[in-house]
Amino acid sequence: MSKVIVLTGASRGIGLAIAHYLLQRSHKLVVVARSEGPLRELEKQYPSQVSVLAGDLSDLSLGQKAVDLAIERWQSLDGLIVNHGVLDPVKKLADTTAEEWRATYEINLFSAVSLVKAAIPPLRLSKGKILLTSSGAATNAYPTWGAYGSSKVALNHLAMTLANEEKDITSISIRPGVVDTEMQRDIREKHEQVMDPTDAAKFAELKKTGGLLKPEQPGHVMAKLVLDAPKDLSGKFLTWNAEELKVFQG
Repeated sequence: MSKVIVLTGASRGIGLAIAHYLLQRSHKLVVVARSEGPLRELEKQYPSQVSVLAGDLSDLSLGQKAVDLAIERWQSLDGLIVNHGVLDPVKKLADTTAEEWRATYEINLFSAVSLVKAAIPPLRLSKGKILLTSSGAATNAYPTWGAYGSSKVALNHLAMTLANEEKDITSISIRPGVVDTEMQRDIREKHEQVMDPTDAAKFAELKKTGGLLKPEQPGHVMAKLVLDAPKDLSGKFLTWNAEELKVFQG
């Protein structure tokens, strides 16, 4: 049976991999990202299955707009995947400002809150799913990544809070691993001089040796979870290839 999903960060990387997986299986998507071009390409490929909402998610009104778009077009909502985020500022705490951290939190956390809040009423009705894309940085404090890592910790707590408050909705926070995305390219080419040399060398070596994951690897697991995640996973922070998710892998 076809389901209706709101997906952010849908224009590239993991989000684009999730979008193609779901669309190829006849599900319907509201796709959200800053870059409108790739979203329009999805709309062109799947005209009856895609609604486009282009904009910067630091605009907290986009959460309600995305949910409204799903309801107006398809009269229901079955899932939400919050899959956008920024790494900046990549600086030591002594070299950054509270304003820079606030800008990170507006995109990485507060926009997620706005999306989730808007989605709760229809997801209660459908007994739907919420997936939050987290990071290993939520449990490992990389120097210069304080704003990013701490915002991901907050996302994990949001999943736990939802599991306790919204018993009819399954909410999971997912660590997708180290994936070959634009964020990884920025780490190697834009931020390597300010990062800890050991960390910078580690990420460069992963690219050099083919150790980065393809977006489809975690993306396909996440797509399956937004459709069929079991209730007993609600509130958990799980790595994409965790033993608990074995049935969703491959």
